[in-house]
Amino acid sequence: MTDPSLPPTPGATPTPEGDPASGSEPTSLTQSPGQLPSGPPTHPDLTKCGEVLARIRTQILRVFYGQDELVDQVLAALITGGHVLIEGKPGLGKTHLVLALAKSFGGDFGRIQFTPDLMPTDITGHTLFDMSSQTFRVRRGPVFTNLLLADEINRAPAKTQAALLEVMQETQVTIDGDTMKLTPPFMTLATQNPIEQDGTYPLPEAQLDRFVMKLLVDYPTGEQESRIVQEAAGGPGGRGLDPGSIETVCTPDDIIKAQAACVSIECVSAVADYAVAIVRATREAAGISIGAGTRGAISLIRIGKSYALLSGRAYLTPDDIKRAALPVLRHRITLSAESTMTGMTQDNTLRAIVDSVLAPRQ
Repeated sequence: MTDPSLPPTPGATPTPEGDPASGSEPTSLTQSPGQLPSGPPTHPDLTKCGEVLARIRTQILRVFYGQDELVDQVLAALITGGHVLIEGKPGLGKTHLVLALAKSFGGDFGRIQFTPDLMPTDITGHTLFDMSSQTFRVRRGPVFTNLLLADEINRAPAKTQAALLEVMQETQVTIDGDTMKLTPPFMTLATQNPIEQDGTYPLPEAQLDRFVMKLLVDYPTGEQESRIVQEAAGGPGGRGLDPGSIETVCTPDDIIKAQAACVSIECVSAVADYAVAIVRATREAAGISIGAGTRGAISLIRIGKSYALLSGRAYLTPDDIKRAALPVLRHRITLSAESTMTGMTQDNTLRAIVDSVLAPRQ
């Protein structure tokens, strides 16, 4: 895996006020809307946010080895305000990563262990009758938090999985007709084992589309695995890489500021058109029966802006879109039966599509 670092941020310049992706025009840079910025404009807030994200990344990598790009992807989703689905075989550290992230930014943390007998009210909460006051009161579920770990989400049936739809899309929960907003920031990190494993239920397409990215956890290299084994076994009770040992380096307010800074990243029309072209190509490519929807293009821009912020830039580039393409789109396309039979995968298909779409000049 690659290990992208956070480069030092250049001097400050005025923050762009427009965002072509949302229909407005850039007003603070001199290039025309269809051209990429020629310089590295930044803003003081972006520098501070980059420093916060660098501290979080450093803390997570103290206890989570061999998946540096995965850490960057999770951070990108966090500062985008999106949710992620993390897939990998058991024992590869999916839950470990989420626990480390929760400890690093000091927000409230909730965990739901999905099982076949889990009920929707076990997620959202329910009302109960209080005998002492002779009134009904709401007992809030674990979704009322900043960082929600939905562990092994595909172990529960669709009815229970669907209980997360409203909270992921609207950041609110309705219990017996009463709607309650969640305190920002809010992020759901759902882990799942591959659907080939016994006792799993594939997530419905409507819920899959609520995740801004689907991330894959792969096996570490031999050298990385040796280091993991030695350090994990070196602590008391085999907990040498305990996420509880890392430092809390920022507050939820710092995450909210980073999310606001991410929105201010400039996206000129040429780059927005490039993202749309990739998504539209998924609908026409051979071997794909269902292509990505408009939400896929929006997510490409959102995650691309996060990558720009992580890289210390105040503007989006085609490379940011390319970097975001696989994790953002792999769960939004459906391969045809013929492609599946020939051994094609979503990632291989998407790589071919990205290579075929002409990127704007830089």
